[in-house]
Amino acid sequence: MNLNQQPQGPAPRPTEPRGFFTGVGIRPIIIGAVVDYVATYLLVMLYVIVYYVKDPLEKGGLPEETIEKALQEMISSQEGLLALIVIGALCTTLGGYVAGRLAKADAVKHGALVGAVSLIVGALQSGMAGEGSPLPQWHMLLGYLLAIPAGALGGFLAQGWAKQR
Repeated sequence: MNLNQQPQGPAPRPTEPRGFFTGVGIRPIIIGAVVDYVATYLLVMLYVIVYYVKDPLEKGGLPEETIEKALQEMISSQEGLLALIVIGALCTTLGGYVAGRLAKADAVKHGALVGAVSLIVGALQSGMAGEGSPLPQWHMLLGYLLAIPAGALGGFLAQGWAKQR
């Protein structure tokens, strides 16, 4: 080919940027967020029952004050706060995984968006409580910082699972 000669045929199209929300499905994100919320609630309640309410439960009764007292005891201990962070992050990872599996494309993006929804729901719950949250500020900040990466990790795991099949 001569250097002065132009190539024949149409010119290649320029690469067009893909928008962040291109290909995002709302249904997988909502289902993943619901899985996250329900799993978090159930596992926190199970944790409270197993570690803080075991004795009254074995004695045959469980007054409502006992649950409230157990929750206060849990959030006043370092172990309880650590358990809340771990349970929250694992459940958000599960929600991100579910969203990634349901979406079948852009699994990490769907998982991260589940984390974002989880963050928003958590912030709304804290704001609607009326008075200040009983949780320490560092705990809430750590939970907010972990939400999106945990959801993205779930999406990443779903993506890896899909590649193996």
